[in-house]
Amino acid sequence: MTTPCDLGGQGVLVTRPRAQAAELSALIQSVGGRPILFPTLEILPPVDADLPRTLLTQRWDIVIFISRNAVSGACDLLPNLQWLEGVQVAAVGKATAKALTQIGHGPDLVPPGRYDSESLLELPALREVTAKRILIVRGVGGRAHLGDTLSERGAAVAYAEVYRRARPKIDADLLLEDWHRSLGFVTATSDEVLNNLLGMIPETEQPWLKSLPLVVFSERGAGSAMELGFRVVAVANAASDEAMVEALCRVHLNRPVPR
Repeated sequence: MTTPCDLGGQGVLVTRPRAQAAELSALIQSVGGRPILFPTLEILPPVDADLPRTLLTQRWDIVIFISRNAVSGACDLLPNLQWLEGVQVAAVGKATAKALTQIGHGPDLVPPGRYDSESLLELPALREVTAKRILIVRGVGGRAHLGDTLSERGAAVAYAEVYRRARPKIDADLLLEDWHRSLGFVTATSDEVLNNLLGMIPETEQPWLKSLPLVVFSERGAGSAMELGFRVVAVANAASDEAMVEALCRVHLNRPVPR
């Protein structure tokens, strides 16, 4: 981390799924913040597992994992990992690459820098893909940009949707009193996470929440947040927990000093 700071005990709303919040929460604590867990996404198995399981067993030239949920979802459907032997494996993000390494299949292709689909598409192995068979492992209804671009480049693309996302049933009303006392920042790793957050709190509380600094992973996400009415939006330098905390520090250090 290149921007150390002391958040002075201010609360940071952590909105990612609960099972994925531990590392970010620990990093927030390491810079003097108080992580406040409020997962706005729940990761569930697909309703019908037969189609993605069948796709996983077919022969592919390249298999791209969109997220660590894609890695764990694929392993749940097909624990025997022999289907990955002899295949070029790609990971969109740092956390996804780590998840693949942990199951013994470290990725062959990982984008540098921002760790996103756009960066992955810049890799030489994905620029010349005419007649290549490419499987994208993702959740139900994921973003189409990666697959569409690879199809335009001549690849035969299919999607194995190995998990689905849902909005958790949490009563935010019981938490708002504490939030008003301690919450200083909001984090969101995707547009869906942010939209779910707004859908889970009373409409009367949304102007206050949107007045708090928000940290997101991409310029695209920042644009969506600004359209929703968030006033201060910072973009992490990469799609990683470390970069998110660095962005939190950047916002904190640039805040005007109260007079």
